[in-house]
Amino acid sequence: AIRLFQQYESLAKRYWGRHLWARGYCVSTVGLDEEKIRKYVQWQEKQEKQAEAVQGKLFD
Repeated sequence: AIRLFQQYESLAKRYWGRHLWARGYCVSTVGLDEEKIRKYVQWQEKQEKQAEAVQGKLFD
């Protein structure tokens, strides 16, 4: 990420905070079985739906 920001200064304007990844985007699969990953994905989907519901109420 650091090299990308150094080479392409325009990225800094688009991705302020010098972060390319969203929180929860990357899951380390070392030591995790398929069931744990599946539960994580389901949990993440639930979190996104709850966030969308709250954001939708802002414009009602």
